[in-house]
Amino acid sequence: MRIEKLRQKFDIEIEWVHFPLHPETPDEGMTLEDLFAGRNYDLEASYRKMKGLMDAEGLDYARRTHTYNSRLAQELGAWADTREGGEALHDPLYRAYFVDGKNIGDTDTLLGIVEDAGLPVEEARAVLQERRFRDAVDEDWARSRKLGVSGVPTFAAGGYGVVGAQPYETLEKFLTEIGAGLRAGSGG
Repeated sequence: MRIEKLRQKFDIEIEWVHFPLHPETPDEGMTLEDLFAGRNYDLEASYRKMKGLMDAEGLDYARRTHTYNSRLAQELGAWADTREGGEALHDPLYRAYFVDGKNIGDTDTLLGIVEDAGLPVEEARAVLQERRFRDAVDEDWARSRKLGVSGVPTFAAGGYGVVGAQPYETLEKFLTEIGAGLRAGSGG
């Protein structure tokens, strides 16, 4: 994966910042046709483009028919980032949404993902019920707006950013241009 490859080459820290992509989506989700109704948006062309990008990265990507509200998943991700080994939750959340078409706004679905990732389910349940990371995600959303983030993923550092699923070479050039240091023994 590009992020891991970048970590191996550059002396960087990765920080996940949550972004409100379609926060108006109801809890039960909605069809992509309804989401993009009246917007002159070609769902098939978008799918083909994303599928090509994901294939190039070796990432699974399936044809989706629905979108789901990601707010609870983001709060769960913020919680996971505070735990040892919590980063293990990000890939299964991606897979659940973009490959398996699961509703990542549904608490039971999220708890199943937590269990599969080997994280404590009852703690996660309390995090979701009590909305313990609501403020953290609100802060991320405000930060995203302040940075001018308009899509995901966005890679930002040094006051600059790159938006969208970019080739590895573009991200490497970006890090070089902002002066990110190379890791010792990375071979430059």
